[in-house]
Amino acid sequence: MTRLFGTDGVRGLANDTLTVSLALKLGAAAATVLTRDRDSSKRRPMALIGRDPRVSGEMLAAAMAAGMASRGVDVLRVGVIPTPGLAFLTDDYGADIGVMISASHNPMPDNGIKFFSAGGKKLPDHVEDEIEKALDNLEDSGPTGTGVGRVIEEAHDAQDRYLAHLKEAVDTDLSGIKVVVDTANGAASEVAPKAYAAAGAEVVAIFNKPDSFNINDNCGSTHIDQVQRAVREHGADIGLAHDGDADRCLAVDAAGNVVDGDQIMAILAVGMKENSSLRKNTLVATVMSNLGLKLAMEREDIEIKQTAVGDRYVLEELNRGGYSLGGEQSGHIVAPAYATTGDGTLTGLMLMARMVETGTSLAELAGVMQVLPQVLINVPVSNKAAIMDSETVKSAIAEAEAELGEAGRVLLRPSGTEELFRVMVEAADQEHARKVAGSLAAVVAAV
Repeated sequence: MTRLFGTDGVRGLANDTLTVSLALKLGAAAATVLTRDRDSSKRRPMALIGRDPRVSGEMLAAAMAAGMASRGVDVLRVGVIPTPGLAFLTDDYGADIGVMISASHNPMPDNGIKFFSAGGKKLPDHVEDEIEKALDNLEDSGPTGTGVGRVIEEAHDAQDRYLAHLKEAVDTDLSGIKVVVDTANGAASEVAPKAYAAAGAEVVAIFNKPDSFNINDNCGSTHIDQVQRAVREHGADIGLAHDGDADRCLAVDAAGNVVDGDQIMAILAVGMKENSSLRKNTLVATVMSNLGLKLAMEREDIEIKQTAVGDRYVLEELNRGGYSLGGEQSGHIVAPAYATTGDGTLTGLMLMARMVETGTSLAELAGVMQVLPQVLINVPVSNKAAIMDSETVKSAIAEAEAELGEAGRVLLRPSGTEELFRVMVEAADQEHARKVAGSLAAVVAAV
């Protein structure tokens, strides 16, 4: 049986595979599992529910709230808020459960449900598995009378709490920095421009007018060309692009060159090492990170710990090892001292603070790392498991690795959120990487 939870919660086409009925039952199941060991002598259990601006979030959040209230959990709805904001607020309000309704960078028709436990922490696999089991064994009836949970429709101070947290986390005066920020018409459309302006930066905000239908629509971190163009037009020092739920941040330098998550991690890791805040002198990254990051960190005498793809696995390694910085090439950057998950707005603040502290341009800072040519092809597939087991695919990978030698690498993996198989190849030059990736993608598509 296919696992309901992917690498980042439950995701699907809203009102098709991700239905109101499923959200209602998930709410009840999660409430059952996540409050099971709670001391019943304390106040009633409480959950926070936030969402991004896409239209289906309204009905899914309502269904989730109803499901949780039906199991005796009081629900506080915090409205449109970035995923990292919801994680922070779960801890700040002392809630037992946090729920974010968002499909992140996916198109508007999709949506997703992400759960956080007390403290704003993502759930480990085994707890998600428990929720799935509870889903199959739900009783129709729950508590009655005074045992039914209350639903409070809006927390008026939620955004202010999150903004105050960001200001406290990065208190560097950013006066003199001109920043273009693309909020993807998403959850950070208000928060990110406010946070950057509050820190002293001159802010040019684009794609910050969500209308429930335009989230991620030719904008945000998956369409970085919009920020590149705007940075050049406005003569900005830096451009920042977030995704729909703002847990990602990609950057653009003053000339319009992209600075990806690997480069951002390299910049921040070097800075944290200098001020002795890079714990155990270690950076946590995934297997998708560019080989150039590994080489750069070796030169800087910084160790890299590698994980599977997904910020949850980065988080697990950060917590397990007590490290202070980790992330993904896609722009999920995690600094555990300030956040329990990737926070795009916080990343933007940290990056600009580094520019101010060093008096150095983003382009110069990014020069710490040389990005090796990398080609990523997403191959639509109907059976990801069959690709993993295919001897033809395994043979093609072995041949490609032999051809590239130590000057490159190959990585094939299934998407955790979409029916895609990702083929990634790095090589000494772009054409060679493109040729090898194309050949491997053709083999995968034929299986």
